Amino acid sequence: MLKILATDGIDKSAVKELEALGHEVHEQFYEPEELKEALKNYDVVVVRSATKIREPIIDAAAEGGKLKMIIRAGVGVDNIDVKYAEGKGIKVRNTPNSSSASVAELVLAHMLALSRFVGISNVTMRNGEWNKKKYKGIELAGKTLGLVGFGRISRELAQKASALGMKIAYTNRSGAKDEYPEFTFMELDELLKNSDFVSIHTPAMKDGKALMDSEKISLMKDGSYLINCARGGVVDEAALLDAIKSGKLAGAGIDVFQEEPTKNKELLDHPNVSVTPHIGGSTNEAQMRIGEEVVEVIKSL
Repeated sequence: MLKILATDGIDKSAVKELEALGHEVHEQFYEPEELKEALKNYDVVVVRSATKIREPIIDAAAEGGKLKMIIRAGVGVDNIDVKYAEGKGIKVRNTPNSSSASVAELVLAHMLALSRFVGISNVTMRNGEWNKKKYKGIELAGKTLGLVGFGRISRELAQKASALGMKIAYTNRSGAKDEYPEFTFMELDELLKNSDFVSIHTPAMKDGKALMDSEKISLMKDGSYLINCARGGVVDEAALLDAIKSGKLAGAGIDVFQEEPTKNKELLDHPNVSVTPHIGGSTNEAQMRIGEEVVEVIKSL
């Protein structure tokens, strides 16, 4: 029997299946200092984005000698010091196949909201304004969507956006130009200059700097849109806001922030910005798939 701690919640069906396998599952969020002590009593910890597993917590868990595995219930593992944990003999796994569709759909939701003024219309109409003439939008069909990074989520998005009639350009770290002949490979700078919408799909930079800083944003096509449903910090929020205020960019869709919960009120309140509170994987279907993957990972332990 394994003792399993789910610090940020887990789908009920996964809990039932794990318990049916004879394991003990506890769902409880702990602050960092409390988590150090708690992990000494568990074989497995399952986290989402809210819980950070950093070196001091790993040291405490390793000292306890019980923790065998950290599972990120989601795709990115930026909130876990992976190499450090593995160096201490603690395995780290994620659920890479579970939330691709839900994140891709959220990107599309932001693109549609921005292109047709859906978000700001919800605000102004409730304030008694009828801005029919002001909100002349654009259609997604025929526009170029530039995908920075071309992993599972990005490829899912490419298929969905193609179905809406969008042209797809992509860039990736491997530089593999012929792997996806149905789409157009471009180097990053070329992609930024030629895309009507740019969607980021990369992990956080190793040096902690923003991939999309003021220099990269300045390369983007005038009047284009930037979407970030990937990682907070990948986009320089100050540079992004400056570009929107100056009219360089028409707007932005943001699900992830440099600090969460974000205190960047000026960015949140800008009428040309569509925002959501880090909900890329927050669908019933994605959480069920995540739970299923977590169960399979634990079975392999």
